Amino acid sequence: MSIKKRFRTKTHALNQKTIYVYCPDNRYEKIQNLAKQFDFDVVINDYSITDITRKVICHYESAFLSEEKKAFLVTATELGGWVEPLVSYLDGRLGYTEVELLGSSYFLHQKAFSILSTKRTQIAKRVIDLAAAITLLLFTLPISIITALLIKLESKGPVFYKQKRTGLYNEEFEVIKFRSMAQNAEASGAQWAKKNDSRVTKVGKFIRKTRIDELPQIINILRGEMSIVGPRPEREFFIKNLEKEIPYYRFRHAVKPGITGLAQVCFPYGESLEDAIWKHKYDTYYIKHHSTFLDLKILLKTVKVVIFGMGR
Repeated sequence: MSIKKRFRTKTHALNQKTIYVYCPDNRYEKIQNLAKQFDFDVVINDYSITDITRKVICHYESAFLSEEKKAFLVTATELGGWVEPLVSYLDGRLGYTEVELLGSSYFLHQKAFSILSTKRTQIAKRVIDLAAAITLLLFTLPISIITALLIKLESKGPVFYKQKRTGLYNEEFEVIKFRSMAQNAEASGAQWAKKNDSRVTKVGKFIRKTRIDELPQIINILRGEMSIVGPRPEREFFIKNLEKEIPYYRFRHAVKPGITGLAQVCFPYGESLEDAIWKHKYDTYYIKHHSTFLDLKILLKTVKVVIFGMGR
């Protein structure tokens, strides 16, 4: 095996038209089916290559490969080849985590999740949450007062809507929002929010599109129950059903839920299991790759959603 030139930047590696994946034979079909959705080619288990010049080499469940096949990957690494786990490569290339490739070992390396293991990161996030919440409260107070009046004028019922959601460490709390639906909208039981939902009032439709309905959650942030940025808080009723279909779904509760988040700005609407899976991909990516810069990037995207009325 030989190598003549190496990748100068990670960006170059993430833009290759072809990548090489090495996995146990019983995972071949799984990788092949997953590769069909990508806009780049995936060559699986080609051990005949001798020139690894500027080739992206990824591995999946490499612990189950034979010693000879493991040696192939080790040699490629020794020569300075671009070798990394398939999940981490796809994270960088796609901007979300392919959750169907995850196993328990992915979550057991807590030190790889700075938001979970680094106290300084947690303190910094809390300080930013408090500063942002107080600033947002002051700037949006007039909007909140007008919204409250319009809600009371349009329909009977309270201005605020409180509902139990599951938060950090699977503990439930009451999320506070401006009421956007008619009173007793769920008299027949819990339901997924739907596009063009008939239960939504006229005022409710506007405040949902502009995310104004989320403003009272500033109180949840001040209480320490929520963060500015994080996975969307969900109801336990739905979580119990979703975790039966989506592996490691409750991992989202390793961090505080957020008013906005990567899933909300990248995949802003969801009413089905498939939508929940996509949101889980973004939430998992966020927890793994959290940084202050990523939080700021999500906040800027949220501002765009608010200004252009792109909410659900």
